[in-house]
Amino acid sequence: MSTRYAALLRGINVSGHRRVPMAELRALLTELGHAEVATHLRSGNAVFSGASGDEDSLAAELERALEEHLGFRVDVLVRTGGYLAAVAEACPFPAGRLEGRQLHVTFFDRPVGADRFASLDAAAFLPEEFRVGGRELYLYAPDGLGRSRLAVALGRPALNRGLLATSRNWNTVARLVEMTRD
Repeated sequence: MSTRYAALLRGINVSGHRRVPMAELRALLTELGHAEVATHLRSGNAVFSGASGDEDSLAAELERALEEHLGFRVDVLVRTGGYLAAVAEACPFPAGRLEGRQLHVTFFDRPVGADRFASLDAAAFLPEEFRVGGRELYLYAPDGLGRSRLAVALGRPALNRGLLATSRNWNTVARLVEMTRD
C-alpha cells in the first residue's frame, strides 16, 4: 500500500545559501524509489508516494542522499498526508479568516509540551499568540513573521535545544495538505 508524504527541508535556498534545486530534489526522491514526486515553492517542500514506512527513516534516507549529492547536510522532516491534514484540522486559530502570512506552523521532530515554552510571558506579546500541539506549534502573528517579536522569542536556542524544527506559513501548510491527499 502506498502512502503520501511531505518532506520538509530546513534552512535551504535562503539568500543564495545552501542551494537545493527543486529539480534535483525531485530526481533524488525518484532515485530513492518514490513515486508521484512533486515540489512546492523553492523553500524545501516535496511530496511523494511510497510504501508505508517510518517517517524518521524516510527523513534520514533523504538526508543521506542530499548530503552525498550536494556535499552539505540538510535537515529533513517527513510527515504523512494524514498527519498534515490533522494539523490543519486541529488549528486553534481561525485559519479561514486569516491571511496565510499571519499564521504559521512550526513542525518538530518529536512531541513537545507547553511546559517547554512556559518561561515566555505570552501576555507580553499580544496580540501575537501561540499554541502547542503534539509535534507542532501554531503561531498567530497578525503583522507577519518578519515583524513578529514572539517568533523571535520562540526561536531562542534555549527553548529549542535538542529539537529539529522547521516552520511553514499557513498557505504552504494548506497546499501540502492538498498535495498529499490520497
